[in-house]
Amino acid sequence: MPEAPADFRSDTVTLPTPEMREAMARAEVGDDVFGDDPTVKELEARAAALVGKEAAIFVPSGCMANLIAIMAQAPAGTEMLVAENSHVHTAESAAYARVAQVTKWPLKVDRFGRLDPQEIARNVRKGYGLPGGNSHHATTSLLCLENTNNFCGGTVQAPADLRRAVDAARAQGPWIKVHLDGARLFNAAVALGVPAREIAAVADSVSFCLSKGLSAPVGSLICGTKADIDQAHALRKMLGGGMRQAGVLAACGLISISEPMIARLAEDHANCRRLAEGLAELPGVTADLETVQTNILFFGCQGPKGGAAWLVKALEAEGVRCLALGERVRMVTHRGVTRAHVDEALRAAGRLLK
Repeated sequence: MPEAPADFRSDTVTLPTPEMREAMARAEVGDDVFGDDPTVKELEARAAALVGKEAAIFVPSGCMANLIAIMAQAPAGTEMLVAENSHVHTAESAAYARVAQVTKWPLKVDRFGRLDPQEIARNVRKGYGLPGGNSHHATTSLLCLENTNNFCGGTVQAPADLRRAVDAARAQGPWIKVHLDGARLFNAAVALGVPAREIAAVADSVSFCLSKGLSAPVGSLICGTKADIDQAHALRKMLGGGMRQAGVLAACGLISISEPMIARLAEDHANCRRLAEGLAELPGVTADLETVQTNILFFGCQGPKGGAAWLVKALEAEGVRCLALGERVRMVTHRGVTRAHVDEALRAAGRLLK
């Protein structure tokens, strides 16, 4: 068996690399709220260049990144279009409503997480606040996209798919802004074999996490126009996200967005594929292998003693940690999961499902 337990719960369980720990110790720091932290400033400049935007801001979490992007671009009382299974809609405590005071209109996606352009066009509303708007409706001000799509199983959308969605929205509402929740943007870029900037080009703003497959201990970036990022600084302060000597964390982020760290995400994708194909051969497992495109696997299970919740509990007793989300099991590969972990997970599942 592998020396360490196999933890497939999420790629957020990754630990900083030895190089990151060393970088934290020697990081040059200042007060980032005053704009004085040189390491944070370097991270923000590199991040913006990497995704082809004017500016960037370092924030504590992906949830805060998405919330700030919404607040910066969608006025209170307006509406945003989101995928019905998007992280913004389902897993961020409805911050868009309680804090940003923005309502949402969830749209169906296909099994790869793609929105239907015709459905987008049908649901753009010109409401109060715009000349000639219908006073019964909130105005659609923002389209939120997600790549990779977490709850479809880490599926990717090509830039052309994203562009069709954006064009459909703006054909009905030229004023509409676009935010891309790119929590795992670099997983998408590696899977598609394109630069991250090519994926981000369709959006006014893009957020991505350093603390998932890129292995930093904490942090996300929002990248966009200089005007929006200037506003984001005030919004970050309002939300309690000013971190003062944040250079000790930004030092890890600089390593996260280095070419070797981004390129190694392909290993996670290969491990996830091996895991998915192995599980799909077991009795009682149902998995859509076409949706296994990056490092996230969802599958259904009907074992001899129960479904997803039973299997997750039984696997933990075997030293394999994963999650039950409703009727599905979620397993995520990352830098802390080796091929040996994958093989042990398959053996443990095989013993339980035989």
